[in-house]
Amino acid sequence: MKLAVIEGDGIGREVIPAAVKVLDAFGLEFEKVPLELGYARWERTGTAMSSGDLETLKECNAVLFGAITTVPDPNYKSVLLTIRKELDLYANIRPVKPLPGITGITGKSDFDFIIVRENTEGLYSGIEEIGSDLSWTKRVITRKGSERIAEYACKLAKKRKNKLTIVHKSNVLKSDKLFLDVCRQTAADNRIEYEDMLVDSMAYSLMMYPERYDVVVTTNLFGDILSDMCAALVGSLGLVPSANIGDKYAFFEPVHGSAPDIAGKDIANPLAAILCVKMLLEWMGEPRSQIIDEAIANVLQKKIITPDLGGKASTMEVGNAVAEYVVKNL
Repeated sequence: MKLAVIEGDGIGREVIPAAVKVLDAFGLEFEKVPLELGYARWERTGTAMSSGDLETLKECNAVLFGAITTVPDPNYKSVLLTIRKELDLYANIRPVKPLPGITGITGKSDFDFIIVRENTEGLYSGIEEIGSDLSWTKRVITRKGSERIAEYACKLAKKRKNKLTIVHKSNVLKSDKLFLDVCRQTAADNRIEYEDMLVDSMAYSLMMYPERYDVVVTTNLFGDILSDMCAALVGSLGLVPSANIGDKYAFFEPVHGSAPDIAGKDIANPLAAILCVKMLLEWMGEPRSQIIDEAIANVLQKKIITPDLGGKASTMEVGNAVAEYVVKNL
């Protein structure tokens, strides 16, 4: 198993070493391939990612990624979008589940759902023109893209409650009718119980009644917005992991950004990055991955937590505590 390890920018350089500490606690055979990508490299060399870096990524099975700073240059090409397209990581997976003792803005803790976002087309197609009087982006919805994200969502639904919610805006965006029709048919073919909701209604419902949902499938932009919004349900963007999955490769990253205001202070919360390790292990089929949930519950109970959660622990102290629990209880 070859794993590319990319710390990236800002707090990525702190949370990824803590997450790797937890990964190493499992004693699995990994060939780790470190790569430097992102804003810091762009500042130094003028290149955030080279074609050679892409080739190296394609020689790996998976990627563990920290964070990246958006480059203030109109000619800058997004590293994340490039990787998603080049590795065909068509499914973005974001589990939304509260951690023990931590509640978000609603105060609820009785929910556990997954947002499955199409990751390669929609309004992130990259087909656009920028002008002084007119700018436009082409929204692309294909049958192939819709079918494979619907199939992935159904595969997850079968392992859970056999329920699927399809989120769209086909009453205004006629291109969404294709997405909706394909998702409905795929769910029916897989004998999955399904419903569909308009994205604006869904945003309200997720905030009010998150316990109603299990697997949610939607298009690229809607999934991006809804999944970030749902971080408020669990308390912080710093607690939410994500995976980008394709047929051949997988890419795991915490949802939070590079947080330059706290970078270098060793106070960043590593729990989202550690939960990314759990998702990596699940993708590999490692049955012991669930022990990470136990380990996180243990450090939360003992208040070995970073300042954002009201504690005084450093980033690596949290990582070490989770890793120690894993080693002792495997």
